[in-house]
Amino acid sequence: MQTDNRLFDDFVKFVNGAAGTLAGVARETEGAARERAREWIGGMDFVSREEFEAVKAIAVAARDENESLAARLAALESQLAAAPKAAKSPKKTEGQA
Repeated sequence: MQTDNRLFDDFVKFVNGAAGTLAGVARETEGAARERAREWIGGMDFVSREEFEAVKAIAVAARDENESLAARLAALESQLAAAPKAAKSPKKTEGQA
């Protein structure tokens, strides 16, 4: 049994319209807040994630190269330390040619 109450139907339409309007306002407010935060953070000299990852990769490569060069230097220093001992030969006397 359905009643023909226009006042109730109009009220339901009003509430549905208001809910849709409020949802739209909420979306616009969220978008504006995000944009304002993006501008605020952009003015603080922060870097993007992509820039950070690129610099991080460069730092890792530099650290790896530094470690390999340190190992190479240690090997060369040990060779240099061993070289004078092997290069020492008996001294020649005046009578030897």
